[in-house]
Amino acid sequence: MIPELGHFALALALALALAQTLVGLWGAHRAEARLMAATGPIAAGILIAVAAAAGCLVWAYVVNDTTVLNVVQNSHSAKPLLYKISGTWGNHEGSMVLWVLILALCGGAVAAFGTNLPSALQARVLAVLGLIAAAFLGFILATSNPFSRVWPPAPDGQGLNPILQDPGLAFHPPLLYLGYVGFAVTYAFAVAALIEGRVDANWGRWVRPWALAAWSFLTLGIALGSWWAYYELGWGGYWFWDPVENASLLPWLAGCALLHSAAVVEKREALKTWTVFLALVAFGMSLLGTFLVRSGVLTSVHAFANDPARGLVILALLAVFIGGGFALFAWRAAAMVPTGVFAPLSREGALVLNNLLLCSIAAVVLVGTLYPMFADLLLKEKISVGPPFFNLATLPLAVPLILGMGVGPLLAWKRARLWPVLQRVWWAALAGLAALLLCRALAGERIGPALGFGAALWTIAAALADIADRIALFRRPQSAWARARFLPRAAWGGALAHAGLGVTILGLAGMGLATDKLALLKPGEATTLAGVEYRLTGITTVQGPNWTARRATVELREGGALITTMQADKRSFAVSRMNTTEAAIHTTWARDLYLVMGEERDGGAVLRIHDNPLAPWIWLGAAIMALGGGLSLSDRRVRVSAPAARAVRAEARA
Repeated sequence: MIPELGHFALALALALALAQTLVGLWGAHRAEARLMAATGPIAAGILIAVAAAAGCLVWAYVVNDTTVLNVVQNSHSAKPLLYKISGTWGNHEGSMVLWVLILALCGGAVAAFGTNLPSALQARVLAVLGLIAAAFLGFILATSNPFSRVWPPAPDGQGLNPILQDPGLAFHPPLLYLGYVGFAVTYAFAVAALIEGRVDANWGRWVRPWALAAWSFLTLGIALGSWWAYYELGWGGYWFWDPVENASLLPWLAGCALLHSAAVVEKREALKTWTVFLALVAFGMSLLGTFLVRSGVLTSVHAFANDPARGLVILALLAVFIGGGFALFAWRAAAMVPTGVFAPLSREGALVLNNLLLCSIAAVVLVGTLYPMFADLLLKEKISVGPPFFNLATLPLAVPLILGMGVGPLLAWKRARLWPVLQRVWWAALAGLAALLLCRALAGERIGPALGFGAALWTIAAALADIADRIALFRRPQSAWARARFLPRAAWGGALAHAGLGVTILGLAGMGLATDKLALLKPGEATTLAGVEYRLTGITTVQGPNWTARRATVELREGGALITTMQADKRSFAVSRMNTTEAAIHTTWARDLYLVMGEERDGGAVLRIHDNPLAPWIWLGAAIMALGGGLSLSDRRVRVSAPAARAVRAEARA
């Protein structure tokens, strides 16, 4: 009975989404206040219906209802409770329910917190969100029903993919989807603005918080996925330019550009058409990622292996929403004439450069990701595009981007002079140059890590210089603390996000100096890497809740002193008949000591050992970036538009 209630809730949500679309568009077109006001309660109804459906699916997993096909294919009675719950989105059907649930949350948030929006704009935004929800709910009900029954019931389920049975993967998809789907709100604002033919500073203020929230969640989601791949897959690296990794990076780059562009619209009412264009692109990249993961056109440990038929439906949705959005853009963009004028050397000019470089990097990643598929389809040639291409193609674009990040925030709006800015960041440039030269001397022929350390120190020091300039630390030090206390949280958040990127670059540079070693050891034997002795003390069999493992126990010593004891597993899951590798990692602020157990041979085991300098800083920097975004979002001046709600309503009525 519970699965039928979940299926009915999805159908009800589809009907409400269609009603929200029609009522919102017609009410805004006819300026009917009652119809426009009805979109908010309908959005709340969609949220309740989709939440009920998601709850029913979670219930089916928790009680291991083997009359539900989705549960049989992706769960098992022996799974821990956490993985029974996270298993609801560890498959195509359940992940689409999560996708729509987050979309309904976004619609409910626009209805609840968008009371200061003009009624017509809010109604159109909710109508567009309703249309997106209706399309994906229809897709779920027609091709991906998570509540399909199977009879007679199976004795037990087939289990979840073992590599997904991990705490990191329990939280990675929700965070990633909050970013993906969050850009649907900025897309809806862009389409609503195109319908009205008007974009102004208020529109920039309304769009920017949603872009900031989506970007922050996406940053956390990407970082958590990267960390999971690092410790779970046993590859010893942080990023492999996997097509699905790239699919999440593309909306992140577009969203980052959108954030900065929206600031120009808000401050100067310039770059209006470009900002609307970026809002369409950011959501388009999110839909593209959804298509790549579920279409079966690529092979990846991150991808859902589904039939191409459902991938074609998602491709059709991508064509409708993005093609329709760009068609509307081509028709209405001319009406959005920019009013702000600025010199090339200005804060606006720096943000334009930022946008061009971010979009260029996104274009490189997009071409490198999609070209092998098109070459296979059209030319019947198998082409592999890997890290060497992406590293070489993005580095020349990343260098000026990082240099501009340090100078841009110190430039004045509209028109600026370069020399006063350089006088305020000379010490940051000196710190970056010193780090580059020192690392170049120590690293020998490897120029990449030296560039990374220099860029990292420059970025962090320039963020500090920005705060120092805002509080006049060097000009009027006696009152700097008082100014720091009243500095807007958005200013602190922006500097913190920039510094977080510097911390991540520091970790990437350190990984450029990583060393590794393969060693066949028998119990009692030892090997040495980077001054650390690894001694295998034993190999045992361990029984887990739903797996059996062969475990290698290794003692680590440095200078004769015991550092720690590490245990690396090779796990076997009987239900799914799959094996996984569980890496052992000893983390310090300075480095990761990383150990993977390979095959057993001659009474011993093959161990792969990595010494990864500064590896933890990669994910620490991402957390700092997201924290900076959250701090900016907590600033009321970012969340709430400047005009009072009554004034906005009066303007809308006029």
